[in-house]
Amino acid sequence: MTSFSEASAGKGRGRRIILWRHGQTAWNVERRFQGTTDVELTETGVAQARRAARLLVALKPDAIVASDLKRAANTAAELAALTDLDVTHDEALRETYAGAWQGLTHEEIIARYGAEYAAWKRGEPVRRGGGELETEVADRAAPVVLRHAEKLPEDGTLVVVSHGGTIRTTIGRLLALDAHNWESLGGLSNCCWSVLGEGARGWRLLEHNAGTLPEPVLGDDD
Repeated sequence: MTSFSEASAGKGRGRRIILWRHGQTAWNVERRFQGTTDVELTETGVAQARRAARLLVALKPDAIVASDLKRAANTAAELAALTDLDVTHDEALRETYAGAWQGLTHEEIIARYGAEYAAWKRGEPVRRGGGELETEVADRAAPVVLRHAEKLPEDGTLVVVSHGGTIRTTIGRLLALDAHNWESLGGLSNCCWSVLGEGARGWRLLEHNAGTLPEPVLGDDD
């Protein structure tokens, strides 16, 4: 993805939202569906969070909001320690509740719920494991992100620490994409982030699945 544009022609940069996925957990390594299960970070996950926090602090965040699940809350704490900002925890930023899928490996899900899995991958509205629809996740998470973004100063930056599925659905909702197309955004690696910037026609996706600081756009699309 292209990166965010710097200030142009006497105008400010606008507000930014950094959507940051939590660090690695043991269930990530095992490819086990976590959902709302409260799984801790591994030692690698803590190290990932500390490395990413040292980068993100350079963006001078004005506020941090995070899921209350430990893997997100502990990731957010690493950035809070460097910024002296308080973290607002909100259960609305939790990962998708996936009922019977939670705790199962990728292979087990396909073996037991193959048709349901295939329908989900086709973009059909599916209650995975009897849990939440992706649109329901967006219904609870996106308003929280917007509410905190609206409190930002002009050109302010909000960091949202959450989960891969919740971040993707939130981005899809804020970009006004059809829910059928949210899967096209792709997943986020552990402790990587996406950046939304405020534009003349609403929110724009400026970075996706980034692990380094963005560079200014230099070219015709600036």
